[in-house]
Amino acid sequence: MFLLSRALWYDYFFQLPYTLRVGFADGTKQTIHFLPMLAGGIYRPLRDLNLFNQVSIDTEVHTLVWPNGADFDPATLHDWPDCAADLIARARQWELAPSS
Repeated sequence: MFLLSRALWYDYFFQLPYTLRVGFADGTKQTIHFLPMLAGGIYRPLRDLNLFNQVSIDTEVHTLVWPNGADFDPATLHDWPDCAADLIARARQWELAPSS
């Protein structure tokens, strides 16, 4: 179950290309380098830095979203140090999957 304490604040900013510093309602902050996860149908287009830089916060679901419909689960972003390796490994598998 999603915890309100993991909801994003208004707080995110760009640190480097494909890297955001994200703040949460409970005061947690994560620096996330997204490039290794930008694979597969919905995330691959975000390798275009112009598209990636159009990130915003969806006020209904309180997470990062992009104009192409890509988003990330706020709990995953909140717990990034515990989730990053698994998500990067999955993204590598998405790259190996044949295109439909």
